[in-house]
Amino acid sequence: MRIIAGEFRGRRLLPPEGEATRPITDRVKQSLFDILTPLIPDATVYDCFAGPGSMGLECLSRGATSATFFEADRSAVKRLEKNIATLDVNNRSRVVQGDLFRWFDARSDAGEAGGADLIFLDPPYRFLRERPDDLRRLAARFAEAHLKPGGTVVFRHDAADQMDLPPLTRTDIRTYGGMTLEFLQKI
Repeated sequence: MRIIAGEFRGRRLLPPEGEATRPITDRVKQSLFDILTPLIPDATVYDCFAGPGSMGLECLSRGATSATFFEADRSAVKRLEKNIATLDVNNRSRVVQGDLFRWFDARSDAGEAGGADLIFLDPPYRFLRERPDDLRRLAARFAEAHLKPGGTVVFRHDAADQMDLPPLTRTDIRTYGGMTLEFLQKI
C-alpha cells in the first residue's frame, strides 16, 4: 500500500492487519483520485472507517489542509498513527478512535472546522445489512452539519449491495469488479 501522487508520492504505508479492513487497489485508487483531483486542494477531509488511513493520507499528499480519521479498531489506529508519523503530518491530522456513529450523534455542529469538503464513507460491507439505519442516520448527520456546501461523500460498498442515504443524492456511481463507489452530495 502506497501514496500514489503528490508530496508523498511512492511512500509506503503500513497495510491493515488481518481481514478487518479492505485496502483499495492502486488502480481503483488512481481512478477515484482522477475524479476527486479538483476537490482536494485546501480541502478538509473526513476518512470514516479509516483503517490505516490510505484515503485521507492520499488527500494530504495532494494538498488537502487537514484530515480527520475515524477508526474503532485499536490495531488499525496504531498503524494509522504510525502512517501519520511516517509522513510527518501530525499537525494536519486528527485521529478519532471509537464508535463514529456515537461521535457524530453527539455533535450537532461541525465545530471550528466548519465541516468537511470531502468525506470517505467506507464501512465494513456487512454494515449495509446489519446497520442500515445507523448508516442512514450518519448520512443525515453529514448533510445537517458536517458536509460543507458543495461537499462530496464517497461511499464505498460491495457492488452486490445497494443503499440510498437520504438526504444525500447520488451524483455519480462507478463499479470496479466487486466494489462500487458512489459520489453523494447534499442537493
